[in-house]
Amino acid sequence: MSGKVKWGVLGVASIAARKVIPGMQKGQWSEVTGIASRDREKAKRAATELGIQKAYGSYEELLADPQIEAVYNPLPNHLHVPWSVRSAQAGKHVLCEKPLALNVGETLELMRVRDRSGVKIGEAFMVKTHPQWLRVKELAQGGTIGQLKSITTVFSYCNRDPHNVRHKPEWGGGGLLDIGSYPITLSRWLFNEEPWRVTGALELDPEFQTDRLASGILEFSNGQSVFACGTQTNYYQRMELLGTTGRLAVEIPFNAPNDRPTQVTVADGMAIYGGQVRVEEIPTCDQYTIQGDAFSRAIREDREVPVPLEDALGNMKVIDAIFRAAKSGTWEKP
Repeated sequence: MSGKVKWGVLGVASIAARKVIPGMQKGQWSEVTGIASRDREKAKRAATELGIQKAYGSYEELLADPQIEAVYNPLPNHLHVPWSVRSAQAGKHVLCEKPLALNVGETLELMRVRDRSGVKIGEAFMVKTHPQWLRVKELAQGGTIGQLKSITTVFSYCNRDPHNVRHKPEWGGGGLLDIGSYPITLSRWLFNEEPWRVTGALELDPEFQTDRLASGILEFSNGQSVFACGTQTNYYQRMELLGTTGRLAVEIPFNAPNDRPTQVTVADGMAIYGGQVRVEEIPTCDQYTIQGDAFSRAIREDREVPVPLEDALGNMKVIDAIFRAAKSGTWEKP
């Protein structure tokens, strides 16, 4: 086939309506053709507000539409694998929000379905295709800061809404799965290997029983990554890379704005004593436009998607190991 890939969206999740769909609609390779909800009126309202051609009263109805080629799945975490499986079985390619699954077992199940169905399935880590991260990886692996030795990350927001899906343990809630997955995937990507052992600590909310503060250490062959993420702490995000001769700092690493440039600070080893510091400005872009087009192009050109299931499996192995480490109080091997 040729032309833009025709996408259908499962559900009217906030991230889909506010960020992903508007981003994809600006793409050269993607066309959001339909949106589904278990409440047809909700689907109709979303379709009208977003300028989408078709509204469906069930997810099954969307999957039965032969015009839909690919599905974006932003459903709550516990529905990621079940509806990604059903989408693949219906012959649709799938871009699924992170975390792709709740555990390693679910990820393996999805891989088996992908291999049987022949469709493309990927995890929606939009950071992996954002120009600021492509530039950071180029700098980190090109010797600008010497050998990469340490990555430190803080990512937090404050939410106490008891109805929010992130506070439901049976739905895969908690900070580690929600935002801890970002420093994990980027650390694996930047070190270009899997950590050989990890450890972590979790603080549970006494009411929700989900982790509201999660910290982890990932040990690689040549360095370490340390992160802290919170769901009931001050809103903040920052990621810094420390090498043998310099450092990099990413000002807005995850929720990169689409209305202004982003910035990466590059400093030499003597920056605090008056050494060289420069700021690289990354031109304004929409990371959801880039993500959607990269996936659509992979479909049209029959090549690998930006974040394949093999990478999602590596990330989930680390997340599972951190959960185990928080209980055992020891290092765990992914």
